[in-house]
Amino acid sequence: MEPVQGYLEIMDKGFGFLRTIEENFQPKPENTYVPNSLIRKLNLKEGCFIEGFGEQKGPSNPNLALLRVETINALPLDEFSNTPLLQDQTSINPFERYRLTQNEDDITGKALDMIVPLGMGQRGLIISPPKSGKTTILRHMANSVVMNHPEAKVFVLLVDERPEEVTDFQRGLKDAHVLYSSADQQIGQHMRMTRLAMHTAIRCAEIGQNAVVFIDSLTRMTRAFNANTDSFGKTLTGGLGANAMEFPRKIFGAARKLENGGSLTIIATILVDTGSRMDDIIYQEFKGTGNMDLFLSQDCA
Repeated sequence: MEPVQGYLEIMDKGFGFLRTIEENFQPKPENTYVPNSLIRKLNLKEGCFIEGFGEQKGPSNPNLALLRVETINALPLDEFSNTPLLQDQTSINPFERYRLTQNEDDITGKALDMIVPLGMGQRGLIISPPKSGKTTILRHMANSVVMNHPEAKVFVLLVDERPEEVTDFQRGLKDAHVLYSSADQQIGQHMRMTRLAMHTAIRCAEIGQNAVVFIDSLTRMTRAFNANTDSFGKTLTGGLGANAMEFPRKIFGAARKLENGGSLTIIATILVDTGSRMDDIIYQEFKGTGNMDLFLSQDCA
């Protein structure tokens, strides 16, 4: 048997594969196969980081099959089995802060710390018209958390993003996990990356770690789910399907501070004043669901 490790992605038929986060969770022929029976036996959830041993089932199979699990999310099996899910743990108001000022000359960080202090477990929206600097602010916040809080697990989720923006984030955030689906990829990939990134961050919070997810943007994410959602003929104003908001609202609502340790912080950009009726409806649906709003202005930008 050979040692294997990776983040669990569960497929529609119940089996799974161990993906590599450094490779953007891309499917590879050599990814370790996880049988359905093992997932059910150990009550494994998508996004779990698994370490164990695998074995090749036959000469025609390029990948290993997971046979024995040693740790799940760096916990022994008995300790993992006693870890409650995020929604089963007690949530409290954020009371600890992430410091966003990087140095004495950091005017942006000082302004953010003073006007919109970022708490551990915050659920925040960066509300922005086009060309108002939302991506710059988001990148600055992510860099600040990485710099000032190296113990935190920082994820940047770029959905339907321009390829050059993806490269900028990857080069500028060396110690964060930059997960992305670019604008030239299919809608299914946008949804898949959203699901995997969020489930991975949730698993971190469940075991007592402080996880932070920066999302750019909720608008494009919801558009992707809208294009792939069966609304049974029910369409809201602006062409938004009746069920399109279900998963985006669910993942944004997952942010919380846990009483017994751990937190999940989500800061997401959302577009306004784009001339699209659908974008306006998406903003209205998210309005009031967070506990921090940062409004950006084109005039100030």
